[in-house]
Amino acid sequence: MEEKVDILLATYNGEKYIKEQIDSLLGQTEQNIKLIISDDCSQDNTRQILREYLQKDKRIEVHFQEKNLGYVKNFEFLLKQVKAPYFMLSDQDDVWLPQKVEKSLETLMSQQAILAFGDLQVVDENLHILYPSFNDYMKLTRKIKKFQDYRMQYLYNCVTGCTLTAKKELIQYVLPIPTDSKYAIHDLWMGLIATFHGKVAYIDEKYILYRQHGNNQVGTDKISHKFKKLDEVRNLFIEVKLGLFGTYVKHPEVFPKTIQELNKKAYSYFTMIKKKKNFNAKDWKTFHLLYRYETPSYYILNFMIMNMPFLARGLFQIRYGILKLLGKR
Repeated sequence: MEEKVDILLATYNGEKYIKEQIDSLLGQTEQNIKLIISDDCSQDNTRQILREYLQKDKRIEVHFQEKNLGYVKNFEFLLKQVKAPYFMLSDQDDVWLPQKVEKSLETLMSQQAILAFGDLQVVDENLHILYPSFNDYMKLTRKIKKFQDYRMQYLYNCVTGCTLTAKKELIQYVLPIPTDSKYAIHDLWMGLIATFHGKVAYIDEKYILYRQHGNNQVGTDKISHKFKKLDEVRNLFIEVKLGLFGTYVKHPEVFPKTIQELNKKAYSYFTMIKKKKNFNAKDWKTFHLLYRYETPSYYILNFMIMNMPFLARGLFQIRYGILKLLGKR
């Protein structure tokens, strides 16, 4: 394979796992790669480790930031360094299986996609498998396989950034990456924008050991499972949607006009129901437009949480009690 790909690795205080990850990147079956690393002012031994690798392999390029950018802007910096026709994103604490680059490029090109992404095996800090499929565990698989257009990414993120492979041309559409909300980060943004400019392909394989060690910037933690009251869940759901649609509304230029209008309606809807503590009878049409592609159970559950919390509270307590007895809470 003659094509070349830039692998973009963002680092920050990653001394514990960074060697294992870099070794897995350099040991790919596809060797025609460039590993571009940006360190975001690490305070541990990460920078010294990177200097050592820089001397070992000519395929490595390292940038040491002078001030902390945060992980989203660090990835944005890396995207601006891409020169190859394809690029991939990498986290500092995972391990890539040897065929990750090869198979990702094969999928991208064979399906003539602008972006391809896949599944992961979730592992603990010692690489013991916790969940065989991240997408199954997070209940994303059904939606991923049903849609590869904007509907897959619109309400929540189905594209895990470290599985992402894309054509260089996508970069012009996604930059600058918004930082308006912690709920609309780089991989959600890139996956969503890609759907407006080409085909998005799914790799139904797991070429990454997705390490969970307690200090991950993004991971498998289901925050809502910690809540004991429905109002806590509802407030989180509303805040997430306000973060998403607030970001969408602030950046209308990247959306088709029909979706620009839906973004405005959605932001108004969630702003309105945030003030409704027990019941909402208004603008159910907007809720339907947003959730009509979800499963009936997901649709009904969210409809009750958003619009009829006075009914949903009792059902939530019963469900919570059952799950607690089963050891799932």
